[in-house]
Amino acid sequence: MNSVSQLTKRFREVILDGFWIANTNFKDQLSDVTWEQAKEKVGSLNTIAMLTFHIDYYIAGIVNVLEGGELEIKDQFSFDLPPIESPEQWEALLNKLWADAEKFAALLEQMPGSKLDEVFVNERYGTYQRNIDGMIEHAYYHLGQITLIKKLLKNT
Repeated sequence: MNSVSQLTKRFREVILDGFWIANTNFKDQLSDVTWEQAKEKVGSLNTIAMLTFHIDYYIAGIVNVLEGGELEIKDQFSFDLPPIESPEQWEALLNKLWADAEKFAALLEQMPGSKLDEVFVNERYGTYQRNIDGMIEHAYYHLGQITLIKKLLKNT
């Protein structure tokens, strides 16, 4: 299996369908979260909805680059989730995450392996390899948070 295939598999595992590293994934963890739980605050922690938005924000931003566009995302806006006021809005956020994740994986699968060593947008960001690895690691970090927040919500 080449590097691009391995990265694609790792990305799919954390977001869509894997159980190898964390014994869970975003789709699994979010499948039973209601819209009320998604927006419920636990202490000073981000909400599940905010973390879902945050991960999708970065995935969608990288998708734009993989499609030939500019890197338009900014860290300062990565938690700017519009209010979730209905089950439909929560479902729309989840569906956007799944669609963006599928698009990310499909674009990654098509990428030639040589592209992994190329500069990602600007030298200060490093290579495509570094940014894709970073996206996967970032997703696992927030997956852990979501898992813990769900446990805390069940204990309140």
